[in-house]
Amino acid sequence: MSARGAFRYALCAALSLYLLTLAQAASGPTEAPAAFDNQTNGFVTRIEFDKSRDEFEENETVETGLGPVYNAASCAACHQNPVTGGISQVTELRAGYTGSGGSFVPPPGGSLINDLAIDARAQEYVPDSVNIRTLRTTLNVLGDGFVEAVDDATFVAIAAQQPLLSGGQIAGQVIQVPVLEAAGQTRVGRFGWKNQHASLLSFSADAYLNEMGITNRLVGEENTSMGESVAAYDTVADPEDNPNKPEGMQDIDEFATFMRATKAPPRGSDATSADAVAGSAVFDQLGCNICHVRTLTTASAGTLINGGTFAVPKALGDKIIHPFGDFLLHDIGTGDGIVQNAGPTTANLLRTAPLWGVRTRTRLMHDGQSLTFSEAILRHGGEAAVVRASFVGLSAHQKRQLYAFLASL
Repeated sequence: MSARGAFRYALCAALSLYLLTLAQAASGPTEAPAAFDNQTNGFVTRIEFDKSRDEFEENETVETGLGPVYNAASCAACHQNPVTGGISQVTELRAGYTGSGGSFVPPPGGSLINDLAIDARAQEYVPDSVNIRTLRTTLNVLGDGFVEAVDDATFVAIAAQQPLLSGGQIAGQVIQVPVLEAAGQTRVGRFGWKNQHASLLSFSADAYLNEMGITNRLVGEENTSMGESVAAYDTVADPEDNPNKPEGMQDIDEFATFMRATKAPPRGSDATSADAVAGSAVFDQLGCNICHVRTLTTASAGTLINGGTFAVPKALGDKIIHPFGDFLLHDIGTGDGIVQNAGPTTANLLRTAPLWGVRTRTRLMHDGQSLTFSEAILRHGGEAAVVRASFVGLSAHQKRQLYAFLASL
């Protein structure tokens, strides 16, 4: 090929690449990958994904810092159905007291009552005088990397629109919570039943301590046992999470990497059945979609989030997800009375349960006490009382269609 020909070839190739880039940019957001297949969503390589999943599945021991009080020996023990990171029927126990003026007062050591201990003398329990007690089911973390990448303004806009859509009955609340890895910074909460976290790294650090008893660089002080020190039973120096490894390579980083790299829960194979399609229309007709928001779009790739500590990568940016949840706090009459990362007005508020993957569980609502879709819907009161009343007025056939739709999520 002549020099002129080579130049023309290079020019055409560069122009083609430029036009392809423009076309991709103009195409706008694309659907996020969704599957129960234990494969990366593209955030990291398959090798890196498998490594982070191994850490998520690994059982901790007393020698690695487990306990002294804890709920499980691994992340996967509570997040495993139908694949690692999915939901489970495991619950945790929260408790407290009603104080003066109806305020929430936690027991000594906090509202979380750990089920397990490495020494019987450290075992926690619910005092007889406690009058607030609740179970909390374990939440799905699949697809949470996309949820983390949703811009704060999106949730603020949803909250502002809800009273207009519902005639004022439904009004989700946004709360700002600390980002542990960015001192002094806050962000709109979206993870946990009380929206107590906005960042998956913060969530990982908090869960490592509270669920497994392992201190780390972001949460470095051991929990007590009913307010009493557990130092006599703790033989591992703090922080227990691989202090010799650099930031970015410790366990909490691997947990966050795994969650950020998971695919979203997919729809079931029967999603296009006649009953499921009809039930989808009933779902919207009732107003369920006001809180169980069908579709969200993540921020653009390159957007800085979590107090500037994390840039949304291409694999998570400009992605369309279908969580069937608004990630806002609501009072639907099932509040547990517990206050966590926000003020006393949130005691009876709970985050809308995202319905993606709901077909993989048999115990519904925040406490797992509803065993059928009908039971769960009938428990909706407060802001959702009008929706519940509309559900009661459905024909038996319409209810069956609605259940078929829910069973396809």
